[in-house]
Amino acid sequence: MPAVAGRAHNALMSEPTESFTDEEYAFLRHVRFGELPPAVRPEDRVELTETEARRDRPEPTGGPEEWALRNSPG
Repeated sequence: MPAVAGRAHNALMSEPTESFTDEEYAFLRHVRFGELPPAVRPEDRVELTETEARRDRPEPTGGPEEWALRNSPG
């Protein structure tokens, strides 16, 4: 660790000495992410209907015997 004023200092874990204003944070977001797309007007919104299987979870595999084996302690 680097030494600061004769003592060890962890630069990665130190707290910032000053905070940004809301305007500065807005500028930094704009620099990082660019211009936001225009907002969708209420009359242009549509209701979504799920027609396909969920993609956020894998398909279950195996059977009850395999599940018991995987979930058994030790």
